[in-house]
Amino acid sequence: MKKFLSTHGRTLALAGVLLPLLALFVYVGLRAGPLAPIPVTVATVENQSIAPALFGIGTVEARYTYKIGPTVAGRVKSVAVQVGDRVRTGQVLGEMDPIDLDDRIGALEAASMRAQANVLVASAQIQDVSARKRYAETQAQRYEKLLEARAVSEEAVEAKRQERQIAEAGLQAARANLNAAKQELLRSRAERDGLLRQRANMRLIAPVAGLVSVRAADPGTTVVAGQAVVEVIDPASVWINVRFDQLRTAGLREGLAAGIVPRSFVAHSQAEQSLAGRVARVEPMADAVTEESLAKVVFDTLPNPLPPIGELAEVTVALSALPARPVVGNASVRQLNGQLGVFVVEEDSLRFAPVKLGAADLAGRVQILDGLKGGERVVVYSQRALAADSRFKVVDSLPGVAR
Repeated sequence: MKKFLSTHGRTLALAGVLLPLLALFVYVGLRAGPLAPIPVTVATVENQSIAPALFGIGTVEARYTYKIGPTVAGRVKSVAVQVGDRVRTGQVLGEMDPIDLDDRIGALEAASMRAQANVLVASAQIQDVSARKRYAETQAQRYEKLLEARAVSEEAVEAKRQERQIAEAGLQAARANLNAAKQELLRSRAERDGLLRQRANMRLIAPVAGLVSVRAADPGTTVVAGQAVVEVIDPASVWINVRFDQLRTAGLREGLAAGIVPRSFVAHSQAEQSLAGRVARVEPMADAVTEESLAKVVFDTLPNPLPPIGELAEVTVALSALPARPVVGNASVRQLNGQLGVFVVEEDSLRFAPVKLGAADLAGRVQILDGLKGGERVVVYSQRALAADSRFKVVDSLPGVAR
């Protein structure tokens, strides 16, 4: 009997210890364990008009780039500018080695002078032959009259006729020589002018006023025809070649205001110093591989100094404001069983409401086209993943989440 009482007492004592522990475990499990209500923050759906915006990354480019180089292969003799120099229209930027062009031009100058002298000689010959022809004609006419008077023989008249024919042939030959001399003069002058133009092409001339962006060759470098030695850009033509996600480009058009932040601004903690710009052109061709639309954005006022060509820039384009619709933060949108929707708080329960999303702005607000109405309360953040039957409790904020 004593043994039974002793065993029964120990059992009661053990139960007295375990039951409070079990109760404590259940309490802790329901309050702080996996069975505890999930802390959530909620927001009330409001009907608001939002101004959506597009965000894209672009590259600083120059609309007009002039590549200046020789028209024939050759060796660079000199380059008179450096990258970053401002040049004016017609300024000599460099020169190619003319090699023997100057000697060939001198030879053609001499040939032109010789051809000019030949023209003068041929002209003098024509005058001489013309005078002899006139004399021969006069003599032939006089002898014709003497023959009629039987004062000279037929043979003498025939001789004068032959002298006249010889003078006529000499005149034609002299005229042919003059024409040949003139053609030779024209040929030598044409060759000289061609070499002079070729010699002028040896000088690399700035076609417009601009900024030297590239110096691609140094003196002594051999370049081929058409290869650029110096590149000049028009600073006023600098713009941003921007790429936007095609899914968000509805409403993108020419003339919309834009904010431009070059990457150098971000690197120097100047990200908030956005430069004003506008959309100059929306490209008709999109990138089918990256599924992006392209646009050109220009500065309203060119920055000084200009951002480097090729630098990346962040571009934000403000679109037209949309009519008021129910609006939620994009953090409220969840995906459940392949559907996009939000968790609606109804008293002490949750309901997953599938929604159709509309436009969004850069502040993280998105319009709901269908599935919600103003005044409903939706879950914004939750400490863990939610389900329709999840136990939850509404809190003001969650650790690590901005309010």
